[in-house]
Amino acid sequence: MSPFWRRSPEKLERSTKNQSAFFGRPKLTPSSAWSETLQSWREYLRFLRAYVYKRGYFIFSYIELTKDLVVGILYKRRGKFARPFLHTAFMSVLFVGITFGPLLVSEATADEQSLNNLATSVIRTSTGDTPFITQQSEEVLRFRGGEVIEHTVAEGETVASIAEQYNLQVETIFWENNLNKSSKIKPGDRLRVLPVDGVRHKVQKGETVYSLAKKYGLGDDQAAAQPLINFPFNTFTDDESFSLATGQYIYIPGGVKPQEQQSFQAATRRLTTPDAGSVSATGQFVWPAAGGITQTFSWYHKAIDIANRGGGPILAADAGKVMVAGWVDNSGYGNRIVVDHGNGYATLYAHLSVVRVAVGQSVNKGDVIGDMGSTGRSTGTHLHFEIRQSGALLNPLQFLR
Repeated sequence: MSPFWRRSPEKLERSTKNQSAFFGRPKLTPSSAWSETLQSWREYLRFLRAYVYKRGYFIFSYIELTKDLVVGILYKRRGKFARPFLHTAFMSVLFVGITFGPLLVSEATADEQSLNNLATSVIRTSTGDTPFITQQSEEVLRFRGGEVIEHTVAEGETVASIAEQYNLQVETIFWENNLNKSSKIKPGDRLRVLPVDGVRHKVQKGETVYSLAKKYGLGDDQAAAQPLINFPFNTFTDDESFSLATGQYIYIPGGVKPQEQQSFQAATRRLTTPDAGSVSATGQFVWPAAGGITQTFSWYHKAIDIANRGGGPILAADAGKVMVAGWVDNSGYGNRIVVDHGNGYATLYAHLSVVRVAVGQSVNKGDVIGDMGSTGRSTGTHLHFEIRQSGALLNPLQFLR
């Protein structure tokens, strides 16, 4: 049976008559049929809306009521549940701490120890660019990262005992605190303690490392400023020219107050090496160069510096095989030579102006291997000389004859 909108007017009228007779309805015209259909849809949608609203309101009302009941119960009995909750939380934290605490602490301790070892054990040689691991980290720790500390004088302490406690000369304590031999200290006084023997200076406008080296008695040649460069806790505005900033503090290791220099002249005069002429093998180390010793062995400078304005030849301190020759990297050693002596010892000669040997070459004790110079991180013509035993740096002054 086809829909009424597709029927002919005659068939539609005939169908309408039949329906009206059957249902007892009045006769419908096509227009009234459309109106009745639309009205039915409106009523259906109105009913659907009312049903959804009523059911949804009922459901949400039930949820709200249930929530209020639960919250009310918990609120009224909050004291009863607080203690079990706190105990459970505490036991959980305790369990996690006991189970994972040792692991976390060990890792943190390892990381902290690694940082401390890095900060205290890795120092730089006179080149400032070639780090090595010192085997005397306890000694390095005594210098407190280059900081000036304040020491509170205790009962019975003297300047001498305080200086001995910090492995310093008495004069270093005097100079930093504007004291003299007749000065008295008493318990409760606070004294500034430097990390190294010498003087701490506040830079004035126009001052340089060279003028400060001269002012504090290190010498008037350029190489005399090398101790200021070598000290690892001195900083510069330019690492190439070693320029200083007005107002900054700088350490002058081994420096002497100008007004005290005359009385300290004998104690601070520089050692002089014997003439580096032809020598024969004796089974001992010989002086590698002639000149003045401008810097001796220390915790931060594990070598000696021999300076000579005129330069001069550099000799092999003992027979051996050349392992390094030239400026092989970008380090502050500049031109250097390393000789392996085949008995566990090796010697290093740095800042050379000329290298006269090649890698793999054998040399005899006393052979000329280069010329003194000022290449690399250097303030003047000098030789940086090291003696190593199985990687450890030793004091050359204990071996040279």
